[in-house]
Amino acid sequence: MTPGHCLVIPKRHVRDILELDDDDAAHVMQACRSVANIVHDRLEPLGINLVNNNGAAADQSQFHFHIHLIPRYGRDRLLHPWERSYGNPDQIRSIAEILRGEREIPRPE
Repeated sequence: MTPGHCLVIPKRHVRDILELDDDDAAHVMQACRSVANIVHDRLEPLGINLVNNNGAAADQSQFHFHIHLIPRYGRDRLLHPWERSYGNPDQIRSIAEILRGEREIPRPE
């Protein structure tokens, strides 16, 4: 994607983040931090994206959990996979209530 693009991959196979246990998750994030520091110190990018896709609908193409570390150098022509926009405050509040377990997701009858 850009010079210095790296992958952090756990040795134990899991399909996606939903199968990742707490110990492996902690080790993966520690490895991400270590790799990010090396990339930052040696390549001097302006920023670094950490990207992880889970499920085919989220553009996962390799079904072994991994995190991309993508150095960013300014005008590198990489696009965000989403369009930036402001959310509807009522919808945000409703989703937050569902995530906190204060209400159920509405289901069609």
